[in-house]
Amino acid sequence: MIKIIQDLPGNNVGFEAIGKVTGKDYETVLIPAVEAKLKEFSKIRLLYYLGSDFTEYDMEALLDDAKIGFKHLKAWERIALVTDIEWVRKAVHLFAFTMPGYVRLFKNNELSNAKKWMAE
Repeated sequence: MIKIIQDLPGNNVGFEAIGKVTGKDYETVLIPAVEAKLKEFSKIRLLYYLGSDFTEYDMEALLDDAKIGFKHLKAWERIALVTDIEWVRKAVHLFAFTMPGYVRLFKNNELSNAKKWMAE
């Protein structure tokens, strides 16, 4: 499941992944929220929180993640990923150079710091 993080200002959009994240979650929550934010702002900042309640992605969710990322490649001003999951952190390190804008990793206990960085 994906839940929208509500308390973010301006061109910031945030999501929390809980349990198993599916392609349907992307299609009904994440993608519409990103598209709506892009109607207001040409550049957006994304906060994505994979906390201790996150368990896995299905294949459709992984594909949708790549699609939305590449579809709006120049729209990402900042991306903050908050997680303690090591394989996710390593993957971000490997692919961060392909993403425009700034990408920064935070640990789960640094969620408030990630929100502050997003709002700077």
